[in-house]
Amino acid sequence: MWLSKNMNTESLRQRIRTRFDHKQARLVLKETYQAKMIFAHNGGMWRAGPELLNICKLCAGEAVLQDIYDTPVKVDTGLLYNYAMELWQEQMNAWLDEYDAVSQNR
Repeated sequence: MWLSKNMNTESLRQRIRTRFDHKQARLVLKETYQAKMIFAHNGGMWRAGPELLNICKLCAGEAVLQDIYDTPVKVDTGLLYNYAMELWQEQMNAWLDEYDAVSQNR
């Protein structure tokens, strides 16, 4: 009886540990890829993502935008959009590949 109870407890601990490790791995992936989406352009630092892409689409031509450090920078929004979109798609695809690999280990 004691052995069966002990095995159930150990099994439960292992399942909890696996779920915790999976959640932690997902958080690490998110932080890693968020950091990889930061880039320099025209004297400013930018984070590729939907917010920047939408702002670039709204402001056609040259515009003054705030970078991630709240510094106003004059940019060609078309060039910034193209660079941000390319980087964002590249990093999102890599993130998805790693996420799928982590999920399969679960």
